[in-house]
Parts: sequence; structure tokens; C-alpha cells
Amino acid sequence: MTIKDVKKLLDGGNVSKEELATLAKDSRSGIKKLLVSYQKKQEKLAKKRAAFLERFKYERNFWAKGQTVAGIDEVGRGPLSGPVVTAAVIVDDDFDLFDVNDSKQISPKKRLELYPKILQEAVSVGVGVKSAQVIDQINIYEADRQAMAQAVNALDRKPDVLLVDAMNVPVKIPQIRLIKGDAKSNSIAAASIVAKVFRDKLMDDYDKIYPQYNFSHNAGYGTSAHLAALKKYGPTPIHRKTFAPVSDFFTEKQKK
Repeated sequence: MTIKDVKKLLDGGNVSKEELATLAKDSRSGIKKLLVSYQKKQEKLAKKRAAFLERFKYERNFWAKGQTVAGIDEVGRGPLSGPVVTAAVIVDDDFDLFDVNDSKQISPKKRLELYPKILQEAVSVGVGVKSAQVIDQINIYEADRQAMAQAVNALDRKPDVLLVDAMNVPVKIPQIRLIKGDAKSNSIAAASIVAKVFRDKLMDDYDKIYPQYNFSHNAGYGTSAHLAALKKYGPTPIHRKTFAPVSDFFTEKQKK
């Protein structure tokens, strides 16, 4: 085999022990380098797989009892504009997307790749959205809770238990609250990715309506460019009136 052939074989990933043993006897330096690189990749993949399986420890406790588990997470509590978005995701032990992890630890490109795969492999997915107007009416914490309940109710089956990232969902289902749950549970991690990609798409759409705010890049968060646009153009209908400095515009109106 040529070095090019060996590289193609190793890049494919499905290499038998016999093939590896044969290649190990090859004295060519190029082959040796390829084998070292292959071994490092396999070790990295093994660690990723082990970490992934470890993040199923909460789910396994309930799966062993024949119970269905949903992971819940949210995105968008801190921005000055746009909705808060939540997701509820049910997976089972066939779920094998090893790259699923806390959405904050994954690149935007990888999140976009994982999003349709999660929708395909998950048993069920539900999404909840509460607008800036709702957030202003009942506060961000309560809007977040209601959006989570909306996501759970959007599932096509009722889960036996919820794994929630540090929140309490106002539904009559047993719940386990996990601090930094998106790094501890694959169900919550999958929900975090779905919520993040869903909300980013909404903000991309809002960017087309209000291009001066650059929502497709800042997702509604208070970047310097966003604050400069806010100062120049004032708030839009999707800005949160109760969040400073957006609230300053409405305080000034009241004074006048």
C-alpha cells in the first residue's frame, strides 16, 4: 500500500487489529507518523466517548426503572432584546452523538451540525418561547420558568422525571435540579444546543428587520456596538423595557 492509501484507510476509522499489526511492521517513516497520529486520535475519541457515557449517569438511574427522562435548559436570560428560549429533550440509551455537551463549550458551527442530528435521534423535543413583552410583564425568572413549562408541554409524551439546569419548572412532574447541569447530563446538554440554535435563528431573523443592531452577531446581548446603536436609534419592540440601559429610555419619557 502507498502512504496515500494508508492515510485514506486510517482516516476512514474502521481499521482492523490485523491491519494495524501489519502497518506496525512497516518501516517507512511516513507510515509510522500516520500510525502515531491515528493512535492519538483514537485515544482522544475514547476519552470523549467515556466522558459522554459518564454524562448519562443520572438518566441511567431512571432508565433502569423503565422511566422516561427529559432534560431542560434555556438560553437568553441576559440579553437586552429578544425572547428567552427553552428546550426539553428526551433521549434514550441509543443516543450516540458523542459531541453533545454544554452548548457554551461547542463552536457555533458544531452546534449547527448537531442540531438536526439531535432532532433526528431524540425521542421527543419541545421548545418554549417567551417574548420581551412577557419578560417585562412578569420578570425574566418567571418568564424562564413558564417557557420551560411550555417546552415540557410541547413534548409528544409526558416524561416521568425532569433533569433541569438549576431551575424549577411549574409542572407536576418530579424534578432533579442540577447546578451546571448542561455539563453533567447529555439530556440537558442536548436541550441547551436546541435552545441556543433555535434562539440564534430567531435573532438572525430579527437582524433582517432591525439591521442597525447587528442582532445576528450579538444575539441581543449588550455589546458595545449594540449599546451604541441603542443610544443612536432607541429601543425596538423586541427590546426588554425593564432591562437597563433600555429602561433608561422609558424613565426619561416618564420624566418628560
